[in-house]
Amino acid sequence: MTVYLRSLETAVPPTMLVQTEARDVFAAQPGLSRLGSRLVSTCFDSAAIDTRYTAVEEMTMDFRADDPQFFDPATGLLLNPSTKVRNEIFAREATKLFIDAAQAAMDACPELDPSGITHLITVSCTGFFNPGPDYKIVRALGLDPAVQRYHLGFMGCYAAFPALRAAKSFCEADPEAVVLVVCAELCSLHVRTSNDPDTIMGSALFADGAAAAVVTAREFPEAPALLQLDHFETVLTPVGEESMAWNIGDHGFEMVLGNYVPHIIDDHIVGALQPLLAHDPTVLGLPYSGIRHWAIHPGGRSILDKVQSRLELTDQQLVPARETLRNYGNMSSATVLFVLRYILEQPPEDGDERICSMAFGPGLTVETGLFTKLRQAPQVLLRSPAASGLAQGQAAAESLA
Repeated sequence: MTVYLRSLETAVPPTMLVQTEARDVFAAQPGLSRLGSRLVSTCFDSAAIDTRYTAVEEMTMDFRADDPQFFDPATGLLLNPSTKVRNEIFAREATKLFIDAAQAAMDACPELDPSGITHLITVSCTGFFNPGPDYKIVRALGLDPAVQRYHLGFMGCYAAFPALRAAKSFCEADPEAVVLVVCAELCSLHVRTSNDPDTIMGSALFADGAAAAVVTAREFPEAPALLQLDHFETVLTPVGEESMAWNIGDHGFEMVLGNYVPHIIDDHIVGALQPLLAHDPTVLGLPYSGIRHWAIHPGGRSILDKVQSRLELTDQQLVPARETLRNYGNMSSATVLFVLRYILEQPPEDGDERICSMAFGPGLTVETGLFTKLRQAPQVLLRSPAASGLAQGQAAAESLA
């Protein structure tokens, strides 16, 4: 049975962070050592990021609050709220993003009534609350209260793949199933000033965003499918358990992102791809660059550099990942869906176009997916995620408060 991705939409909060401005704020913090200050400048400047988005409105010089919690523009000081404070903001602001992305994905399938959604999968590793985002989406979008709901929590940057794989399995088990998948991450809630290299790197890379997709095997003649979901695979590298991790601290979640991660990926990426490509003899014998599109999770510039070098991919094949990183930063699980969205926005070429996709996360876990961009799919028109202002999600979230 063939399973399709019928829509793929993205959303970001309205507050933009300019990388150079954020660098100057972090570099000016009084608690930094001389080495820490140099690391801030190096990490921010080498991240290959121009802009990112944050749900923390006060993380800009223009915002004024009587009782700032994250950043005081009057003094230029970054503050250090408790995990409780950060998670309360997650519950409020992530709800808006979840709803906004989910609504956009539904709007892109006008032939599909909300009551037709049979399964809902939500994904996030940057906060917790219950009733959770799955519940909020059901209420806000008017889904059937009996819809089957699943939440994938605290998995990290690769979690969009288990979500899509589960959606594919649901559709293969039930030909009438229609699955809504929604990833939303508020990574910026957990940034802080520190002399620790991992914390500095996280502050230079991570951002907020959401993406949602409708997955089904059902035929909708009025709306051709965008992608065919072909195969998924998971591989754990033999080393790296301590090199990438995600822990809960007293002042937010704590990222472990060792500088050896790109080298681990460099050593093991070929082996991680073998189980995926073995599913399809039409791509198994090709050089990696012979697969037209590559949707690589941009965990950081050095990771993309290592993947490109090891697989001998062209600069053009890395454009979707590098442009996503440059414009949005690393939004954890949602990021690879932004990369796929970029590929879908490109003018169609001759014939169906294969896409090899991958994402990396704690463990070290490598998730891979093989897709087909369908030739009959109309060119996706970009709805600027920043321009939406989260108006629909804001109104729905407030009505559910």
